[in-house]
Amino acid sequence: MIDLPPMTPPLKRSVTIDGHRTSVSLEDPFWKALAEAAAARGVTRAALIGRIDHARPPDVGLATALRLFVVDALIRDRAP
Repeated sequence: MIDLPPMTPPLKRSVTIDGHRTSVSLEDPFWKALAEAAAARGVTRAALIGRIDHARPPDVGLATALRLFVVDALIRDRAP
């Protein structure tokens, strides 16, 4: 048997990127990790999401880019 973390359905939140409102659906742990990553960089979560949005390839959705950013950050934090 594998131990799983608490699971939540995706939560839809609205963010403004370059003056345009958009909605993103992510699970709560991803929202929390994005807030922590933004705080560590001294920016708002919305600003960090905007930076990630501008850096992602056009064929990758925003929610996917945000999840991959969080996973990459976790891996880098654990690296020796």
